[in-house]
Amino acid sequence: MPLSSTSPGTKKRGRTLNDFFPSLGSGASPSKKRDRSLNAASESAAGSTPPGKKTKVASEEGSPMSNLAAANTPEAMQDKASKTDSAAELATVVAAPPDTKVVMVTKYRNDQADAPVPALDQINDPATRELLRLEYETLDPSWLRVLAKEITKPYFLKLKRFLQEEKAKGQEVFPPPEDIYSWSRYTPAPEVRVVILGQDPYHNNNQAHGLCFSVRKGIRTPPSLVNMYTALERDYPDFKRPNHGYLAAWAAQGVLMLNAALTVRAHNANSHSKMGWEEFTDAVIQYVNEKRSQVVFLLWGSYAQKKGSGIDKKKHLVLKSVHPSPLSAHRGFFDCHHFKQTNDYLRSHGKPTIDWGKISES
Repeated sequence: MPLSSTSPGTKKRGRTLNDFFPSLGSGASPSKKRDRSLNAASESAAGSTPPGKKTKVASEEGSPMSNLAAANTPEAMQDKASKTDSAAELATVVAAPPDTKVVMVTKYRNDQADAPVPALDQINDPATRELLRLEYETLDPSWLRVLAKEITKPYFLKLKRFLQEEKAKGQEVFPPPEDIYSWSRYTPAPEVRVVILGQDPYHNNNQAHGLCFSVRKGIRTPPSLVNMYTALERDYPDFKRPNHGYLAAWAAQGVLMLNAALTVRAHNANSHSKMGWEEFTDAVIQYVNEKRSQVVFLLWGSYAQKKGSGIDKKKHLVLKSVHPSPLSAHRGFFDCHHFKQTNDYLRSHGKPTIDWGKISES
């Protein structure tokens, strides 16, 4: 029995982990998704919709080339965009099958996730370009669009210099560089439906791989995750507890598993906190809060609740509980029912639910 409790008539996502991430079974970070929309954008005509505007959803028939200049004046383009938006919304309702609950979703203008993918060679300063090479090469394109300005801010460049110094001193840092942004590749910006916030990566060998609470296969399941499995069993009695703590199957379904700090010095918890990562991950949360809608935020423990204090509760569902750590889980985490409440909320808003039991199959 799938643990998503998908209601009859709900169309489930038809992809599997191996469709996108062939190396998933080995515990390796998935390869970066190819951004197919980039080629289409680059082939657009000179009069195409500028960044930040909605693209035209249907071509107008019978528009002679002689009228092209007039049709592309600012006034004409604004009027056309307004008419196109209305027509697209109407078409959505008309095309909906009988007995289907139609949920009108507002597409945000100036949504950075729809902008062209920035290129590393656009950075003029060679030193800055080298500092940000990892971000440009390993962030998912959708998140790189969102965070392109953020990573050029002074605080972030200072953070990158600090990480360079750690390496120069011979300090071992977790996770390895290629996995620091794996959360972005498992869960691209437009696909976020749930957010789980952690604090910093596991600091022992071969544990951290870029997803909060998750560890690589072959590594003993951490105590906090063991307690999460217990809570899942209470929400879904058919949940089959896996013999590992590898949660990539959740992330691939739209669960953004984000730590507040994305790196840590080996065997030294919180050693990279207050170095700039918190401001960076605040920008990630801010994007989801402002540009996505009807997202479930799971805030476990006072640290996560403080970090998520600015989330718009009218627009999203915010679920709070004590941390699943053995030190606090007995104070209400086991019976918080957050996994079931998450799916109830997603289903009520016409969104695919999370198959929490998928991790048992991977």
